[in-house]
This record gives sequence, C-alpha cells and structure tokens, in this order.
Amino acid sequence: MVNDLAVRADTARRCAEAKFHFKDTDAGSIPSDWNAAYVEDLATITTGGRNTQDRVEGGDYPFFVRSQKVERINSYSFDKEAVLTAGDGVGTGKIFHYINGKFDAHQRVYVISDFSERISAYYFYLVFASNFYDRIMQMTAKSSVDSVRREMIARMAIALPSRIEQEAITEAVRDADALIDSLEQLIAKKRLVKQGAMQELLAGRRRLPGFDGEWHEAQLAKVAPLQRGFDLPNSRLEDGPFPVAYSNGVLNSHREYMVKGPGVVTGRSGTLGRVFFIDNDFWPHNTTLWVTQFNGNDPKFIFYLYEFIGFARFASGSGVPTLNRNDAHAYRVKLPPTRNEQAAISTVLSDLDAELEALDTRLEKARQLKKGMMQELLTGRVRLV
Repeated sequence: MVNDLAVRADTARRCAEAKFHFKDTDAGSIPSDWNAAYVEDLATITTGGRNTQDRVEGGDYPFFVRSQKVERINSYSFDKEAVLTAGDGVGTGKIFHYINGKFDAHQRVYVISDFSERISAYYFYLVFASNFYDRIMQMTAKSSVDSVRREMIARMAIALPSRIEQEAITEAVRDADALIDSLEQLIAKKRLVKQGAMQELLAGRRRLPGFDGEWHEAQLAKVAPLQRGFDLPNSRLEDGPFPVAYSNGVLNSHREYMVKGPGVVTGRSGTLGRVFFIDNDFWPHNTTLWVTQFNGNDPKFIFYLYEFIGFARFASGSGVPTLNRNDAHAYRVKLPPTRNEQAAISTVLSDLDAELEALDTRLEKARQLKKGMMQELLTGRVRLV
C-alpha cells in the first residue's frame, strides 16, 4: 500500500509556492510563462461507431458507452492514447475516460486523441475533466446539458505549461490516485473481513474464547420487537439535541425525543435494509421501525444481528417498498446463551467498524487533498518546477 504520509510529504516538498505574474487568456488567468491553445489545435476529435447492443459480456476490449461504466466488446476500432466523453445521455459533461491501448466506442462518444507534442494526453485528461462541465453550462440557458456539440470541445481553451511541468503535475496527481486506490482496496478487504466475522459469530459457527453452552432459537418478535415510528412533518421540526432517524439514516435533529436510547432503527418505507444504532435519546420517524424492548439482550448485539439478517428480504408492495413487520417478527434467529457472549461479539464487530470508520476518514481526506491540489496545480497557483 502507498504510504499516505510519504506521498503527502513528497507532494508538499515539491509544491512549494512561487511568485509568478499572471496573464488573462481564453483559458482564464494563467502564469505568464504558460500558453493557451484550443483543443482543435492540440488533438483530433472524432466519435466512435458502435451501438450499445454491440457490447459483449466478458469481451476482450474496453467499450466506452455513454456511461461511467466501461463495457466490454470483442472488437476494437482504436489503438491509441485517448480521452473520451459522452456526447449525450445521463451525466453529459460529467463522464470522462482516459485510455492508452485498444478500445471501441459508442457512436455518441467523443474520442479525443493524436495529441500534439505540446501536451501530455493525461495532463489534457485532468484539465478537460476538471473544466469541461463548467464550460458547457455557460453555453446553455437550461439547468442541465442534453448533448455536446463538437465545437464545444474544439473551441475549449487549455492552459499549457511546459511539458516538463505537465509531467510533474500528472505525477503528483497519479501519486494521489495511488493513495486513494490503495485505501479503497484496503476498505474493501476490511468490509469482507467484517462480513466474514458476522457470518461466523452471529450464526454461532465460531465461538469466542471463554464461552460455551448451546445457542437457542427464537422469533424476532420475542427477541427485540419492532414498532412503527412517529410522524414528524418538516414544518414541526425544531432544531435541538435529539437525532431524528429516517429510513435512510439520521438526517435531522429535534428539540424533543420519543424513545430513550440506546436504540436500533431500520427502514420501514422507502429505503429498506439499513439498520442504525443510536446511542442517545432519539425520535424515530414514521418511515422507520424501532426496537421497543431488548428483552435482556445486548442492544449493540441486536443491531449487528439485525444488520446481518438483511431486512430488505421482508419487502412488500410493488410501488414504494415497505417492510412487512409481521414477516420480520416471524423470522427465527439463533442467540448466544448469555448476554456476556452477546456483548463480546458486539465488541469484536464494533472494533472492526471503528477501523472502517478511520479508513473512511483517511479516504475522504485523501480525496479532498487531491481535489485541492489539482485546483492549485492546474491553474498555476502552485508550481512544481
């Protein structure tokens, strides 16, 4: 895994800010020793020739359609370094891809390639992806863009530092990307570890040291029954110290509470399957179900047990999904013989959650670091050479 502290230190070392004069250009205000040029003077602009139905599951080559998802295909029309963007569809102006190799593309995907010696393809990708949406939004009176015309790309001005500085910028961004990728992979592995631990510990397949005795089986209605939450229109919300839990999480606070904490809440209508543990007194919204009593069970263990069960399985209704409480209450689960074992299991899982939370925080900081770094480097406010 890339050492994030080393990357940050190295980036900071190289990103010492220097004082330069700036000049106004079609690419905005840029350092006086940079140039600006239109995309049509830096690369060729064409489109693919395929349709979405040409995709092949598990095909040999990348197939770029009007989506952030890259499909596969068994043929290729291009073998080069290129930057691609969707010409229309959902996310127009926000979908970008960089590739160096064999690929194919949809007929409404723009392929920008054959770059001049004045610009690095990957540097172009960074500048283009960072600025193109703002450009096309300035060219429309609507709140969104339905399609991209060729001249929108062709007449976009690009800030051009020297090739040496372009390579330094792309290296710094790739370092940041490597850190982000490594953290994402580590988080994915940790989530698998937690999933495996839940499958073993919550089903009694593995016992923690110091515990024995037979597990017993019971219906959820006898373990920790659920009840519908309480109405709270937005017009009645008054900011206060008590969290308001909705089907998709704690999204507001209120000056009053309806339930003493700790509590366990899951979605009743709309978003199903997510389970939330709330330490303090709270207000469960009427889009939720909340545990009315724990019947001597460890509340945190019940939270993990209900998370493990997956309440989405009890969905009913063809329109807005609704959790069928009767089906949930009839579901049978196994429980450890003592509350102490429940607490020990919840402690193991809580420790794994704490690790994941810390990694998520590091990942978000890395993403913000990259975003801020790019804003500085691509405008010349911070120089690497």
